Amino acid sequence: MSRTVEATAHVSAPVLAAYRYCEAVTGQQARNFAYGIRLLPTEKRQAMSALYAFSRRVDDIGDGSLAATAKQQRLEDTRALLARVKDGAISEDDTDPVAVALTDAARRFPIPLGALDELIDGVLADVRGETYETWDELKVYCRCVAGAIGRLSLGVFGTVPGAPDAERASEYADTLGLALQLTNILRDVREDAGNGRTYLPAEDLAKFGCSAGFDRPVPPPGADFAGLVHFEVRRARALFADGFRLLPMLDRRSGACVAAMAGIYHRLLSRIAADPEAVLRGRVSLPGREKAFVAVRGLSGLDARAIGRRESVRRRG
Repeated sequence: MSRTVEATAHVSAPVLAAYRYCEAVTGQQARNFAYGIRLLPTEKRQAMSALYAFSRRVDDIGDGSLAATAKQQRLEDTRALLARVKDGAISEDDTDPVAVALTDAARRFPIPLGALDELIDGVLADVRGETYETWDELKVYCRCVAGAIGRLSLGVFGTVPGAPDAERASEYADTLGLALQLTNILRDVREDAGNGRTYLPAEDLAKFGCSAGFDRPVPPPGADFAGLVHFEVRRARALFADGFRLLPMLDRRSGACVAAMAGIYHRLLSRIAADPEAVLRGRVSLPGREKAFVAVRGLSGLDARAIGRRESVRRRG
């Protein structure tokens, strides 16, 4: 009997309650993410909710109002909890529902839990106020906070037997995470500036006259802000194009989940490109009906089939 079937034959009441808690956290705090994972079968949806709830805890520590030293201690405490999850040292009646759910998810699926250590490393970089001179430096950060999530998700999704280039699935999942994170950075540039954070590479800011920052609803005087945004949009679109190669490697519902989540951000990127200064005036988002359309399109498999055809042509060429 397969590992997944054997492990999901019975879920105890405490574990089920822990998963319900994680799903509630996901539904309340991650609407874009929730649009995708609702397309998954129960056991995968539960595992993804557990991953999200743990990741959200880490993010909330970094974004909270505690002093930097207190945040660092909380993050290290969370790392110690993760170590207990890795060791299988969390009992079903533990008082932390996220740890209980994550432990069960790791038992059911080959999730690379070490990637959550990378997430903690990335948030620690935020707490230290690190900035990035080049795209190569920013990529390291993005791989910690988003590429790691892509690799964790792939542990839940798996790949279909015989999928061409399946050995590169982890690479594509990582790249898709980078695309989503760069889109997030563009969307939140004003909010991050208000919190004293700058993520875009300093060399890019200097190139487009934007080194003064983004603490106002208009670009810095004399800056080519639209040029900067379009430059980063092209970079993100290239990452999306590469990362979307993952879709044909996934089963229908896992592919639909990824297509929905990534598709929402891809459309968000297009909206930013159409009106770059909108990110300085407020938070750019998609209406619910457009998110629903992206989810339906993902469930239909149109995106995965189109990418599969392009990849077949590329390999033959």
